[in-house]
This record gives sequence, structure tokens and C-alpha cells, in this order.
Amino acid sequence: MSNKTDFVAAIDIGTTKIVAIVGKKKENGKIEILGMSTTPSKGVKRGIVLNIEEAVNSIQKTVEDVKFTIGEEITDVFVGIAGQHIKSIKNRGYINRDSYDEVITKQDIDKLIQDMYKIPIDIGEEIIHVLPQNFIVDSETGVKNPVGMYGKRVEANFHIVVGQIASARNISKCINKAGLQLNQLVLEPLASSDAVLTDDEKEAGVALVDIGGGTTDIAVYYDDIIRHTAVIPVGGDVITNDIKEGCSILLRQAELLKTQYGSALGDLAKDEEVVSIPGIAGREPKEISCKSLAYIIQSRMEEILDLVIYQIENSGYFEKLSAGIVITGGGALLKHLPALVKFKTGMDVRIGYPTENLSTENMKDVNHPMYATSVGLILKGYDYIEKSGTYKKPELKKKVEEVTKEEVKEVFEFDEDKPAETRDPKDPKGSLMSNIKRVFTDIFDESGADM
Repeated sequence: MSNKTDFVAAIDIGTTKIVAIVGKKKENGKIEILGMSTTPSKGVKRGIVLNIEEAVNSIQKTVEDVKFTIGEEITDVFVGIAGQHIKSIKNRGYINRDSYDEVITKQDIDKLIQDMYKIPIDIGEEIIHVLPQNFIVDSETGVKNPVGMYGKRVEANFHIVVGQIASARNISKCINKAGLQLNQLVLEPLASSDAVLTDDEKEAGVALVDIGGGTTDIAVYYDDIIRHTAVIPVGGDVITNDIKEGCSILLRQAELLKTQYGSALGDLAKDEEVVSIPGIAGREPKEISCKSLAYIIQSRMEEILDLVIYQIENSGYFEKLSAGIVITGGGALLKHLPALVKFKTGMDVRIGYPTENLSTENMKDVNHPMYATSVGLILKGYDYIEKSGTYKKPELKKKVEEVTKEEVKEVFEFDEDKPAETRDPKDPKGSLMSNIKRVFTDIFDESGADM
């Protein structure tokens, strides 16, 4: 990567697909997608890596495709995390400042956030995100950003996302084994929210429901503040499985039936419509009624929606969501799904496309609900860079290149006038090997790389 702001790379590790995506932020703030590749996901189920080798192979394949497309090396990536193990907790923290004479600084807020990473959580878990909701400055409530205000005591309410250490480590290991460095793990519903929700929706109150293959992710916003996040361990795959069992057909045939002829409302399917499925190994083809298919889909989708409604009610904001529900993810395009969601919840419903944040150049390829998380990871990547100001990029490769240009002469030509303290005591003449050893020791010392 020639410049840290040239582009951001992200990987969405899903149950059905792995997406590698590279985007660049334009002057107008829109994201131009430079390259994207999708490969079938192997070794991952419901957001959890179950087979590291298979997952690494899938990641490597899709990353190589993107590298070929953009003609650039990718060194570091932002990666989404989901799974049943994800949970959210609320906490409150405060700091007492020394003086009223100085304004509250970003450093004060950073200290407050860092303190939240030290709160006690269950064994085997770690904190993934600490998200400030609102602040209280000297009993003044409802402060959204206290930086620049005067005050002695600063309090804040936090939304804290917690996940299993093992699951996070397995994702990290897959990324490292694929030859990449992990910049940050991002909770997938937060990434999807950035991609498809508008500021007005977040202020009015909205629930994002991202229906993936293995999980359904939920994020609830109200008054422009994240109020609740959850990951439900069921998605479109269970519907496909039900069709496979119910119609006695192959899994790939069930997936095609679902996407091409499926409907989320059995009553709206036509009685006379029938689909013919080729028989296995020369057997007679099967005829499947579209109405029967729709009722199979509807019954399972209603179960998923019951779990979604439970989570939204759990947030305490079910009655306050003026903007209703936004559904996204690959499962969002199921025919008549918005009508079913509206029927079940009584709320306004729309399908979320990442249109808002994409530049027009490649809108057609990427503007699909299934890529909401991927586009959101690019946006979160730029947020991370702007807040931290730097990439955690490995510097070793760069340093070796610098040395070969600047110090190669020093390695191969011994200078009689060189100060004695720079020479190896066992080799006072400064031979070729001691010079090579010294230079490469310097490289590893500076880069902090592991030998």
C-alpha cells in the first residue's frame, strides 16, 4: 500500500460467502469500490470459524482475485465479526478532572473509554467495541460531545459489545495465515448500519435487520445513539434446509427454488403455479407447488422474525422506532418479505441498499443488500483511520527495501576510518559477515518484528 489513505481493504467472512473488497474515499465522502471478489465460504458456520485451513483457503482465493483486479498489494484489512457468542452490555463510567479552568479534551474522553475496557467480564470473553451513548457533565445530562466544554466531573453511558476470545482469535489466525494483518474486528450489524441507514432514520429510531446465510444481525438506534445490538444464530440457510427436507431435493436445488420462485407469504402465491425439478441420476423430475414452497418459507421466516421482535423489545425501544425496520443482507430480497415483516411488527419496512455511500462509478455491481456489510466495513475502516491517524502496518518489508538502497554500500565496503565502537569486538576489521549481521539486527530491532 503506497499511501495509508490510498484505499481500505476489508473482508466479510460469512457462512455462505467470503467477500474481499477494496474501496477509496473520494473528496465528496462517497466510496469508490476499486475491486471486489466473492468466493463460496468454507469452514465457517453461523459466524464461527470451524475449520481454519478451509477458511484460510477461501480467504486467500478471494484476496488474490482482488489483488489481480486492482494491481496492488494488500497488507492489512478490516474484518467483520458476528456469531451467537456476541452479546452487548450497558455500563456507566466517570472521571473527575483536576480543574474547572481547562476545557474537556479528546484525551479525557479517550481515558473514559479506555477505562471501560477494564470492566470485569466473564472468563473466555473479551470486549470488541466500547460505544459511548451520551455524556453527563457536572449533572448536565444529554450531552452528545463534551469536548470543548468546561466541567470537573464527566460521566458517560456506554454500549459495550462482548465476544468470545477464542472466536476472535480464530478469525485473527485465519487472516494472519492468509498473509494479511488484521487492523480491527468490526461488529457486522454496526458495519451494515453505516452502509444502509440514514442519519434521519437513526435519529427518528430504527432497527436494522441484516439477514445473512447463517446469522441475522440486529442494531437498534434511537436519537442518533446505538441502543442495542444482537446476533441471532439463524439465517437464510435454515430456510433452504427446510425446503430441501420438505421437498426431498438437493440443497443447491432448494437454494435456487428459494431465490427464484420463493415467497415469504403463502397466501400471495398462486395455486396453479408449479416448478419442475430434475430428478436425481435419471429419476423422474419432481413437480413442486409454489404455494407449498411459500408456506415452508413463511413458517420458518416467521420464527426468525419472532426472535428479531424479541430482541427489539429487549432494547426497550420497540414503541419508539418512528423509522421502523430496515432489512438488508442476502435474505432481504426474498419476495414479499417486507409485507410479512410489516404484518408481524406493524412497522414501516424498507429494504436497505448501500446506495447512500457509494459513488456512481460502480453502483451497479455493489449496490445489493448482500454487500451492505462489506461496504460498511470500508466505511468503518476510514473511521478507524481518521480516529487513530495511523495504520498498524508491518514496516519490515519497507525497512528492508530502505536498507538495500541506503546501506548496501556500507555492507560490502569496509571503511578503515569507521569508529571502533561500531565494529564487532570479535571481528575488529569489520568483515562482510559482521556488517551484514549488524545491519539486519538493526532492521529487526527497529521494526519490532519477531524472529
